[in-house]
Amino acid sequence: MTRTGLLGGSFNPAHGGHRSLSLEAIRQLGLDEVWWLVSPGNPLKAEQGMAPIAARLASAQLAARGAPIRVTAIEAELGTRYTADTLRALLRRYPDRRFAWLMGADNLAQFHRWHDWRSIARMVPIAVATRPGYDARAQEAPAMGWLRRFVRSAADGRNWTEWRLPSLVQLIVPPDPTSATALRAADPDWHETVMKSFHPEAFRDGVTRKLLFRRRPFARNRTRSP
Repeated sequence: MTRTGLLGGSFNPAHGGHRSLSLEAIRQLGLDEVWWLVSPGNPLKAEQGMAPIAARLASAQLAARGAPIRVTAIEAELGTRYTADTLRALLRRYPDRRFAWLMGADNLAQFHRWHDWRSIARMVPIAVATRPGYDARAQEAPAMGWLRRFVRSAADGRNWTEWRLPSLVQLIVPPDPTSATALRAADPDWHETVMKSFHPEAFRDGVTRKLLFRRRPFARNRTRSP
């Protein structure tokens, strides 16, 4: 049984906050690795300013360097639009893995807007990382009103594979004010810079390599909801 954390997102671009969250989840939950699921698109975010998926994968590859983090665009192969469907497909495809869904407090604050979000909570444990400026809003969010009864102690985090679902644990992550929005504002052409040092051959899953060698950017072909 391989204990795997899943962190989905646009990664537009990936940054130290994503890495810090992942490493803390590995430490606090005893994970073997974390998969970063770089999404083709997200209708909860504006399409304008969304870099091509190849650039976002490149930034994730750089941010994950040297860590037990696998960067992937596997949703393209699965053909899933919603996170709930992605999880169903992953659970079928990888019966020898146990998955936990990772998210920041900013996503918990809008979790009630995700398609079939209660089903997500019934399929995998959810680990929510603290994030400056969002923690109070997350605690008051509609989804938390339902999830509150299923909160587990962080001290018991390494036993998450034994928890009855739904279950939610809150991870204390060192404050990191980095945001993708601020990074894009500081360097609107970041995607051009990061591609210069990008090596598609380094990806271990064939679907990501195939995706990167397509002539047209996949990010413009379809979108997905969380």
